[in-house]
Amino acid sequence: MKLYDELVARGLIAQVTNEEEIREMIDNGKATFYIGFDPTADSLHVGHFMALCLMKRLQMAGNKPIALIGGGTAMIGDPSGRTDMRSMMTRETIQHNCDCFKKQMERFIEFGEDKAKMVNNADWLLDLNYVEVLREVGACFSVNNMLRAECYKQRMEKGLSFLEFNYMIMQSYDFYYLYQNYGCNMQFGGNDQWSNMLGGTELIRRKLGKDAHAMTITLLLNSEGKKMGKTASGAVWLDPNKTSPFDFYQYWRNVEDADVLKCIRMLTFLPLEEIDAMSDWKDAQLNTAKEILAFELTKLVHGEEEAQKAQASAKALFVGGGDDANMPTTEIAADKLTDGKIGILNLMVACGLAGSNGEARRLVQQGGVFVNDEKVPDHTFAITQQMLSDGVKIRKGKKVFHKAVLA
Repeated sequence: MKLYDELVARGLIAQVTNEEEIREMIDNGKATFYIGFDPTADSLHVGHFMALCLMKRLQMAGNKPIALIGGGTAMIGDPSGRTDMRSMMTRETIQHNCDCFKKQMERFIEFGEDKAKMVNNADWLLDLNYVEVLREVGACFSVNNMLRAECYKQRMEKGLSFLEFNYMIMQSYDFYYLYQNYGCNMQFGGNDQWSNMLGGTELIRRKLGKDAHAMTITLLLNSEGKKMGKTASGAVWLDPNKTSPFDFYQYWRNVEDADVLKCIRMLTFLPLEEIDAMSDWKDAQLNTAKEILAFELTKLVHGEEEAQKAQASAKALFVGGGDDANMPTTEIAADKLTDGKIGILNLMVACGLAGSNGEARRLVQQGGVFVNDEKVPDHTFAITQQMLSDGVKIRKGKKVFHKAVLA
């Protein structure tokens, strides 16, 4: 099976323009393509995972990726999929986030001469002259068409700032710039980026003529990826200092039964024949599939050694609990104790198991909190300094484990 057909079979492609040309270019390693990443945090999260895996697949087939870091567009903020305006960030924060992204991307993509490139759109967007943009770029866009775009329609009732309204123009200009300066002939993005991406394709044709070949593909990467990227307790990060390899493994180990094979198809590099053989798996076999998913993705992000540790720890915990050496651990300073104790609510917040004392209280009242495998009886329960010295194992629900120790 050739690459384009494999992408379709894995459920990655949602919409395309010029399908036959795109197929020919991808299958024969002729695509120089870009995917954009706005540096709104100092780590990528699993919502970006599908894009990174896609770039890796395409590079393995001889195509050339351009990882576009949105240092310039982050100064505006993408309104897509949002009901409010993004917080404004300083240039220093944006640059720090860009540097963090590059380190994480290097685990997936091979950068170098005649290989993948990383570029930052701050290098061209921040130097643009406003009047020149209006004359040279703005004239190519219809306000009527822009307002019909889904990313803007969903914001019209609550208010869309003129700042955000310019995001489509800026993203379109990125493709135009990359086409002229880097030979970029294709762009990939999620469903919620479709209007912005079509804007870039149209801008190239308007400025450079109808014969200019610029092609667009949208994937399920943002609609599915953003859903994957969030949990009840927040984002699942690729940075091990934000989400430990154990927690990362557990996140994928605990996906819904209905999603496990879809995730394996989209995100792992296992052969499709092997995945197809799992299509009839049920009950305990689905748990095996989840373990395969969790191991493969943890290996991809954190390396095989960390994946093996996380898997061993998870299995030990679920069969009765011995090995907690690789369990996420929080050190509790002695000055956090009162009269030699710390309340369970405060401890859960300190360990990141709850966002507030109120949330922790609700979890306890629902019977979902355990300390050393014993159910916490009520919200007044406290952990002693001696218990912390020995190490306390906390379980939230059936599948979230954490250890607290005295610093």
